[in-house]
Parts: sequence; C-alpha cells; structure tokens
Amino acid sequence: METKLGKVWLAGATGFLGSHVAELLRDTDAALFSQRGGSAGGRAVAPLDILDSAAVEESAQGCASALLCTGLVSRRPDDAGLLHRLHVEGTRSALTGLRRAGVRRVVVASTSGTLAVSTDKKHIAHEESAAPLEHIAAWPYYRTKYFGEKVALEFDGSGFEVMIACPSLLLGPGDVRESSTGDVRKFLEKAIVATPAGGIAFVDVRDAARGMILCLEKGRPGQRYLLNGANMPLKSFFARLSRISGVPEPVLSMPRNRLIASTVFDLYDRGLRKLGGTPPVDQQSAEMGQYFWYCSAEKAERLLGFSPRDPGETLHDTVQDLFARKVVAPLELRRV
Repeated sequence: METKLGKVWLAGATGFLGSHVAELLRDTDAALFSQRGGSAGGRAVAPLDILDSAAVEESAQGCASALLCTGLVSRRPDDAGLLHRLHVEGTRSALTGLRRAGVRRVVVASTSGTLAVSTDKKHIAHEESAAPLEHIAAWPYYRTKYFGEKVALEFDGSGFEVMIACPSLLLGPGDVRESSTGDVRKFLEKAIVATPAGGIAFVDVRDAARGMILCLEKGRPGQRYLLNGANMPLKSFFARLSRISGVPEPVLSMPRNRLIASTVFDLYDRGLRKLGGTPPVDQQSAEMGQYFWYCSAEKAERLLGFSPRDPGETLHDTVQDLFARKVVAPLELRRV
C-alpha cells in the first residue's frame, strides 16, 4: 500500500495492530520499530524505547509522518504504574522526539473505551461524547489511554499535526500475545461460566490498520476518529461464537444489576479460591462485562472512507486463527 505522506515512521510494529499496519506498509520504505525489535510485514523491526525522546528523534530522521501504535493492554491493577509510563509518559516522549525530527503529521492509536462506556444499552458514543470518567477512573488501562490522548492533543498545532484513532476491541487473526482475543479463547475453552449483561463493540484488526493509514492521509488535525465494526450484546456475541465454533454458550447469565453481579462474582471468586482454584475471569473483566461499549464509526466512514467488513467474517477468522495456531483445540469450525 502506498501512502501520499512521504516516508512513514511506525512504532509498535510487532503488536497486534502495529503488525497489520506494517503489512499494509510492506511495499514502502517505512521505518519500523518496537520495544524489543523483531519482524513484521516481511521486514526487520528495529528496537526502540519510546521513553527515550532522543532515540526517537534519531530514528525518525527523514520521515514525514508517523504512526504510534505502542502500548500495553492489561487489566491487572498492579500494572497501573507501567501503563502510565507507556501511555502517558511514552506518548509525550515519542511526540517530543518526532517533532524535533521534523515529522509533520502523526496518528496516535488509542481506544474507543476513552469515550464509549455506558450503563445505558441505548447509548451509542461518538467523538463528541463526554469522557465517561466516572467509569474509566477505576480502570488503569482506559484511564491512562485517556490521559495519553490529552497529552497527544496538546502537541497538535504550529505545523505539527496530531490525530487520534480510537478502535474498539480488536479481533481477527494474528493476536499472538492475546492482547485482545484472550476472552474469545476463554470462551472456546469453556472457561466463561456466565454471560455478562453488557454489550461489546469490536472491529477487525485489519480494518483498524487500514483506518490508521486513512486517518494519517485524510484526518483533520486535533481530531479523534472512532473505528468500530459492530455493537452487540454479549449474549449475541457468545451465540455467534458458539455457532462458528461448536462450543456451547454459557448456561448461566449474570444479573443485570451491577452491584448484585459484583456480589455474585465475589462469592464465586472466594469459594473457588478456598477450594484451591483460580477464577478464569478476573474481577475487573467481570465488572467491565456489565457495561455497554457501543460506539459509532460514522465520522470515520464519512470523512476518511473507513469501511469495516461484516462482523461475521471477523469472528470466523478470529476463531479460525486460534484453532490454526493450536491455541485451543477445534471442535467444529463453521462458516455462518
């Protein structure tokens, strides 16, 4: 894929999203980087610490535009400090180095969760929605992504253009680190014993990668762009996974009342631990499943030409990839 913005600098090239972006840049002279290096898009990826702004500046010499796909997806409370360093301090350091190197245009990958978390199943978030701080304040990943966005947008202006791409949950093939598809694996392993009462938003990682480049080419400076493929209740989500994989849906359903659901999960957690077991789903994940994460990609579709594929294809390819890589043993894969 050719871009119209000169040589592209890409950090996070070996991650789930970044590797698909790197694949789209296969036929360009893009400069590819990640924390530990490696390979992506059929090319070598150089190691780079984005917390070292001088190293970023040196690495970006001769690049006209940049894509920042770095970060860590974690629901562990103990990772709060690390998430802040990567998502807030790392964003500031990387953009400082890029601006000094003469890069003019940057897209920073964030998440729809900085805008789209609600207790109302009828609420569909858009780019002008108020940040749901009353919810994300308790979740370090989304909280630090929110403050990382604020840092990024502070850099926009004076010829240095910054846009924010906010994909929903990334699904599709190639998530070797299970940064996004871990819950699908748990479903296939029958580790999810009860269906949460909330709703999910997801997008194919291949479409999100394309959306990142569209944002780089056509995005307006200082703007956010939500990249989403589908909104659906978790009950419907699990039903689709069941039809594709042959794995039965959970028999139980969590109560709609979040306080009651939290109490039920806490009792389950304590009981299982007393018996020497470990719950396959952590408390934060169970809590998040009671919310609705619905959002609209209408702005990106209208202004960027973003066009997500059918969600059935995304779910099929996610399951097929997990089976093909032997992450889980297949029962029966069906095209639905």
